[in-house]
Amino acid sequence: MTKQLVVAIVGATGAVGSQMKEQLIKREFPIKHIKFLASARSAGKEIEFNGKTYIIEEATPEAFEGVDVAFFSAGGSVSAKLAPEAAKRGAVVIDNTSHFRMHPEVPLVVPEVNRGDLAKHNGIIANPNCSTIQMVVALQPIREKFGLSKVVVSTYQAVSGSGISAIQELRAQSAEWEKGKNVEANILPAKSDKKHYPIARNVIPQIDVFTENGYTYEEMKMINETKKIMHLPELHVAATCVRVPVVSGHSESVYIEVEQETNVQEIFDVLRNAPGVVLQDDITQQEYPMPIFVEGEDPVYVGRIRQDLDNKKGFHLWVVSDNLLKGAALNSIQIAETMLEDNLL
Repeated sequence: MTKQLVVAIVGATGAVGSQMKEQLIKREFPIKHIKFLASARSAGKEIEFNGKTYIIEEATPEAFEGVDVAFFSAGGSVSAKLAPEAAKRGAVVIDNTSHFRMHPEVPLVVPEVNRGDLAKHNGIIANPNCSTIQMVVALQPIREKFGLSKVVVSTYQAVSGSGISAIQELRAQSAEWEKGKNVEANILPAKSDKKHYPIARNVIPQIDVFTENGYTYEEMKMINETKKIMHLPELHVAATCVRVPVVSGHSESVYIEVEQETNVQEIFDVLRNAPGVVLQDDITQQEYPMPIFVEGEDPVYVGRIRQDLDNKKGFHLWVVSDNLLKGAALNSIQIAETMLEDNLL
């Protein structure tokens, strides 16, 4: 009989938290009891889950007493304050924010890539950045077979990566354009930054704020997280992250250099058998991944695989995935499922 767990979700009403609820139901996660935790202003409100109504409780340290696994998706400041308290009370925290990702004692895990790191946790496990997750799922099987020395990625990221409010703003701006009205922008490229630009009919080459080296925090997340997850500190990684007017589904143009000479057919063969990957690459039929068809789907889709014309060890790939699923909620649930399989919960 599968072990039944007491589960908590912190931030269940957000874009990722809502998907977490759906994934727990869809995947029949073994739940003995579930509690929904939020700020004091949301405490007392009702929330639906699997045909039942639950009362949201205030997220306090004491609320985690008796919890086996806690999924956090309520912002880095909440995780910083409460994740250690939850872990102190015996819960395994799976944190979907960026707060703990680069902490040396916190595993940063994509189960298809580095499930062995789960055994090294001290109560907190970090869920990587959405764009990082889909890229490393696609690259790991190639790396295992042919080695990997360089990655250059340009992303085309959906607005859902900035939350429900960004989705609403895209829709409002699109409607305003059609009516010929002035378009207001209050969220993108980064809510905390000085200027905001419309995303409707636009492409914004900035996600998050800039760091001192000229890269954005989103780009640095991809660079540093890729190295940590793949245990390749010397891997050459560069990233340019761009927001596009798509609701859900991140796309990535990825250039890689492998260590062992190979060809497109051999990479096809590797990806066909890779866990969590769907190879969609038939240019004779114009078949390749697109976010409009990937939304709501679990796997990472890969296509447009080409050998570089000037470097025999260079290859180009097009990688697309639902950023709210494999890029966030689904990967979090899969971490917990993997821990159950490995007797870590």
